[in-house]
Amino acid sequence: MLQPSLFPETENAVTRAKRILKVNSVRFDGPVYVPRYDDARLSGQILRVYNVMRSGEWRTLDEIHFVTNDPHASISAQLRHLRKKKFGGHQIEKRPRGDRVHGLFEYRLLRSHEV
Repeated sequence: MLQPSLFPETENAVTRAKRILKVNSVRFDGPVYVPRYDDARLSGQILRVYNVMRSGEWRTLDEIHFVTNDPHASISAQLRHLRKKKFGGHQIEKRPRGDRVHGLFEYRLLRSHEV
């Protein structure tokens, strides 16, 4: 467990994520996940992605990146996290933008209370 006095930025990011996402816990996981190193970064990422997407507008990964400055792979991962019950259970819709042959997709978040 982190001591708040040693890592106040981690505690604040996690607390802020819990409040904004309206969840009891913001706990990421994975084989290389280490809370001490990853909590603040991942909590910040999910909040930035959520704040951009909560408008319900369709956006490509590049458009989200333009606002958040997060890597495309991280944005994609956070969109997947936002689908999980522990991160709010939001519906993330996906559709092609333009000609499907080009492989460009856009995403829209429908907040769990709107679904």
